Amino acid sequence: MKNNILPQTGLKGLKENWQSDILAGFLVFLLALPLSLGIAKASGFPASMGVLTAMIGGLFVSLFKVSPLTIKGPAAGLITVCAGAIIEFGGGDQGWHMACGVIVIVALIQILFGFLKFGSLSDFFPHSAVHGMLAAIGLIIIAKQVPVLLGDAPEMYKGLGPIILFEDIPWFVEKLNPQIALIGGISLLNLFLMPLIKNKIIKKIPGPMIVLLITVPLAAYLNFSATQPDYALVTIGDFWGTVGFNADFSGFATFTFWKYVLIFLFVNSLESLLTVKAVDDLDPFKRKSNYNSDLKAVGAGNGLAALLGGLPMISEVVRSSANVGYGAKTKWANFFHGGFLLIAMLLMIPVIEMIPNAALAAMLIYAGYRLAAPKEFISTYKVGTEQFAIFIITIAVTLLEDLLLGIAAGILLKIIFHLFNGAHFNQLFKANYDIESKEDTLYINIHGAAVFSNLIGFKKVFEKYANKSKIVLNFSDCVLIDHSFMEFIHKMQHDTEINGKSLIAIGMENHQPLSTHPYSARKLKKVTH
Repeated sequence: MKNNILPQTGLKGLKENWQSDILAGFLVFLLALPLSLGIAKASGFPASMGVLTAMIGGLFVSLFKVSPLTIKGPAAGLITVCAGAIIEFGGGDQGWHMACGVIVIVALIQILFGFLKFGSLSDFFPHSAVHGMLAAIGLIIIAKQVPVLLGDAPEMYKGLGPIILFEDIPWFVEKLNPQIALIGGISLLNLFLMPLIKNKIIKKIPGPMIVLLITVPLAAYLNFSATQPDYALVTIGDFWGTVGFNADFSGFATFTFWKYVLIFLFVNSLESLLTVKAVDDLDPFKRKSNYNSDLKAVGAGNGLAALLGGLPMISEVVRSSANVGYGAKTKWANFFHGGFLLIAMLLMIPVIEMIPNAALAAMLIYAGYRLAAPKEFISTYKVGTEQFAIFIITIAVTLLEDLLLGIAAGILLKIIFHLFNGAHFNQLFKANYDIESKEDTLYINIHGAAVFSNLIGFKKVFEKYANKSKIVLNFSDCVLIDHSFMEFIHKMQHDTEINGKSLIAIGMENHQPLSTHPYSARKLKKVTH
């Protein structure tokens, strides 16, 4: 569609595309409602606060200059951070309110980062470490939701870490609640079988909504409300009475408060920006989002949501990719999805409270599986054994310690590999190059190392000379090109081709690839005489 006329923006875009956007928004709403409830509950927030966050992400954030096709809302990737913060702040309502205070400060910093044009900082983090972080989050989600799926009493698993939770799975199975586990098992089986169904009409219905269409009547038939413990069904309570000023800043002067400011800021901003990049690639009109504007908008949404008691939000990848698939044209689809959530909280709370928590646990386990699927391990291994080592060490340290130490361990190991493969330490953080310009062709001769840690410097050069119709990258004097840089080159070639220009990489014939993967790292061979 690159030659098609771009959809209009603002009110003109609403008038032009309201039919496609309202349909996409409704279908995303069907996906977002159960996921938002489940994510909030797993995070230690009141379940309804997940819906509040998604409402704000749609109705409020879409009014800013945001990525046109992303859906803003709570994300499974932040469950572990939210739950950890609430526990360390004392649990219960106190932990919830203090976590909201942290998120408000994070939001202010995100807005500041947007104005300082820090959106491109996401390029600094190596792909293998980021994928390892996401896979670790997926495993933690699975570990925490297995006992919920089986209907075990919450006191059996409260406060346990992921390693112990995995070790205790046989015990959880032994103590399961048969009827709740039946609901959970049917839900999980449904989610894994749905992608195999070829019927076009059924495939249009979000998997989580089909789960609810099966499990809500089944739970009613089994009389869950009378025969099962309180934790078997979703509890909303007085939603509109709960919404209010819920942020507590009493921990502002403590180490724990600022530790979680740093963790939330890192994970929230990075995952959101990575989603924007991914959805830009899916956009049939190939529009390019302004990462800094999107970061400011997400910050504004996080601030409002946290003040009112909601979870942190990001540009969420599952709902955003579904939005593209459902035919959304503009950011009004996100607005409509928020509007349908508002209607649900006005009119459907009694129905929502009939949802079994085991069904929500199944949805989260499936989301965790997608983050940590075997194909993620296999594809990382194919890129190179050094990438796989970074991926695994990030996962291991995250599971044993926390997210920040996990990503730090991955970055440190990557730097060690770069030094081992011939790069000097002073080459890792500075873009070293010289430029020659001949007519409409720009020659960039790259020296030293071209790696994740100096990628931002090179990216600024490419942006500066984006008007050139042809750019030639010469790597003949480059001692090391890492996987992150190779992927960046590929993306640049794709983008320039779409715009009728070209980017050519030369001078790699004397470089030795570290695997057979086309984007594997490669180092300059030693010349022997």
